[in-house]
Amino acid sequence: MRRVLQYIGSLNRGGAQSAILNLYREIDRREWQFDFVDHDSSAGELDDEIRAMGGHIYHLPALKETGPFHFVSNWKSFFSSHYEWNVIHSHMRTTASFMLPVAKNAGLATIVHSHSTRNDGGIKAAFKDILQYPIRFESDFFVGCSSEAGRWLFGERAFNSDRYLYLPNAIDIDRYAFDENIRSRLRGQLGLDGKLVFGHVGRLHESKNHGFLIEVFKELKKKYPNSILLLVGDGPLHGQIECTIEAEGLTDSVVLLGNRSDVPELLQAMDAFVFPSKWEGLPVSVVEALASGLPCYISDTLTHDVDICDAVTRLPIDDSGLWAASISLPCRINARHDIEAAGFDIHDSARKLVDLYERAERLASERNCR
Repeated sequence: MRRVLQYIGSLNRGGAQSAILNLYREIDRREWQFDFVDHDSSAGELDDEIRAMGGHIYHLPALKETGPFHFVSNWKSFFSSHYEWNVIHSHMRTTASFMLPVAKNAGLATIVHSHSTRNDGGIKAAFKDILQYPIRFESDFFVGCSSEAGRWLFGERAFNSDRYLYLPNAIDIDRYAFDENIRSRLRGQLGLDGKLVFGHVGRLHESKNHGFLIEVFKELKKKYPNSILLLVGDGPLHGQIECTIEAEGLTDSVVLLGNRSDVPELLQAMDAFVFPSKWEGLPVSVVEALASGLPCYISDTLTHDVDICDAVTRLPIDDSGLWAASISLPCRINARHDIEAAGFDIHDSARKLVDLYERAERLASERNCR
């Protein structure tokens, strides 16, 4: 059995975590195992599932806690006491620039995975842009969840090289297939019988644009008085979003469900998916919603990689009235063939990832024989 070390910020639910866990569930774990190193010493929401699948979890202090010198020193100590990996797969950006040379000196082949198309705004983002730039020259292999994500982090030279792999955030389509029985049960449990349910799945973060989403729903409420907005996810803006909901008089119409492990079932309870993100790498939530048969209304800032079928409608994020006018009474769709044809089938993605790991293993072997 061969083991690959996954480097990620935390093991709470999020886009990158969802992408790598979907792959972990799919690969042949008799042949390949994933271990995880993160910067969150508290228990993660995904810890139990990872350990149940055979993965090990390690914690290292974050760069902001230690400073660069001790951060690098901690990685050196970590690799000097662990010899079970030939490959490290990083889902981090800024801190990866410090880790990559250490990993390569320890004999590991390195992979960096781009899950986004920008950093947060302001001076902090500019600083991160500078710190992550060396990844383009330090990593052995590059993975992008979308063309935009790959070009943004790695640049054109790496993006166009044979060391780059396009790996969209794929899903197990069968898990999301529409089931009327599940829909009836969930809608009954959530008190949604007789309601028109608009939904969103995503972290409560600036990038997801929840403030604008609530503006859109306020307009939709005038059009469809019996409508409900389901928000699945949690994050740093939870309190702010609660205040916005209350200020808009929507407390009885917007349901904050927090982080949930039953997203495939919750999607069955919805009637349409509304996703006005400011930026994304590749929003797997949209792919999941399409697999559940939901028409999707998304911002025109998102990658065209999710234009899987004609159930996707793109809209600008500067006109909530236009969104409300464009969203019509929904009907369920069957997008399975389109999703498979677009490369979002987890079985295909898992095979591609294993091929990359085998290539990285060969490079590590060559490196350690020199």
